Amino acid sequence: MAVQHPPTGGPAPDPAPARDSGSRVLRWAAAAALLGTLLVYNSLNPSSSDTANGVPVPPVSTGSAATSAGAPSAPGSTEPGMSPSVPTKLSIPSIGVDAPFVPLTLGSDGTLTPPPMSTPNVVGYYAGGPTPGEKGDAIVAGHVDTKTGPAVFLLLSLVKPGATVSVSRADSSTATFKVDSVQTFSKSSFPDQKVYGDTQDPELRIITCGGTFDRTKQDYQDNVVVFAHLVSSKS
Repeated sequence: MAVQHPPTGGPAPDPAPARDSGSRVLRWAAAAALLGTLLVYNSLNPSSSDTANGVPVPPVSTGSAATSAGAPSAPGSTEPGMSPSVPTKLSIPSIGVDAPFVPLTLGSDGTLTPPPMSTPNVVGYYAGGPTPGEKGDAIVAGHVDTKTGPAVFLLLSLVKPGATVSVSRADSSTATFKVDSVQTFSKSSFPDQKVYGDTQDPELRIITCGGTFDRTKQDYQDNVVVFAHLVSSKS
């Protein structure tokens, strides 16, 4: 699975995590590109005998009219931001997700390293941004499927507003989030600022592919994004 470079002329990524607002949208756009293509599970597309290949895709940027228009904004967290700590496990009980984390970083070419296809029950977090529970929007990404079967976020689009998402962290604390909305955006018109823009509250974005699988492009046409805010922190 290949990931496209950030827009031409964008700054080269620093090796250390950068949290300045000027570079974050570009970095989030690169993170979004990770989700631009996934290997499709053939049994979910029984008429296909093709093998899906990872291909470069453009950064994703408006939502599909069916789900993005009039979507509720996050109410804002009443919880203060937590201290930085590496996430270790993601739990979404409503869809049976219980998955370990791996860090996702930008390579020297400006692309984001994807979660490994060999371990489809793994999720990734963008290590260059806030960790889940910190103030800001923490980015979590995972595959919907692979060429060998369903992956961790196969059912992500079925999550309902009000659902609970918990993140266990390396400092033995747990960050618990409440889902505000689940939206589907066309990759051809993805709202970068809405998804990746700065926020002063501790929030979470969970992203995977969705919509129709385009057999010609070997790519899903949409991205599914879960928006959530922190409701409790426990040590």
